[in-house]
Amino acid sequence: MDPQKLSDCQSSYDRIAEEYTARIAGELEHKPLDRMLLDEFATRVKGAGRVCELGCGPGHVARYLHERGVDVFGMDLSPGMLEQACKLNPAIKFEQGNMLALEVEDGAWAAIVAFYSIVHIPKTDILQAFREMFRALKPGGLLFLAFHIGLEVLREENLWGHQVSLDLVFYARKEVERYLGLAGFAIEDSLERDPYAPEVEYQSRRAYIRARKPAP
Repeated sequence: MDPQKLSDCQSSYDRIAEEYTARIAGELEHKPLDRMLLDEFATRVKGAGRVCELGCGPGHVARYLHERGVDVFGMDLSPGMLEQACKLNPAIKFEQGNMLALEVEDGAWAAIVAFYSIVHIPKTDILQAFREMFRALKPGGLLFLAFHIGLEVLREENLWGHQVSLDLVFYARKEVERYLGLAGFAIEDSLERDPYAPEVEYQSRRAYIRARKPAP
């Protein structure tokens, strides 16, 4: 990823961190499918080892899993977002990291949950991101991915009255499945849904994919 784009992404989220948290941190309350899928994920990974919420933002997904007994921590590029996450979730550990170059040993994590975290990853770099996730997972480890469906790349320069510099990259479900396969993952299942109401979320179709790092 271009270093300037990476820096822009980080600084943009630092600027909007407080507003983003106010708008997003409670969203799961209004998303029954997301809760159901996270409940299933929690049941599968509880007791299996350390789980990373990658691109955690304010840490609401990590909190949801933590409340269900998962050994979860959060990772995000933005120090501003991590500050918000720590304030909201003092019982959970959060750390800074870049999904394109994870500073973690091979096979360190039992699972990864990444909700809408690939939205700023260019298509030229998405395979690298998935390869890093694959490397970080232990054999048999589970990846739970959610993302916006589409073919477009949107440019955002003003968000909620804050100056930002963000590219929002949408992906087709089959496209992501193909990249995951190239990275070595075995797709377990995938599904799509229409957006919830406009007051709940941005009006894009959503996809969810569960994939596993094969055990030897």
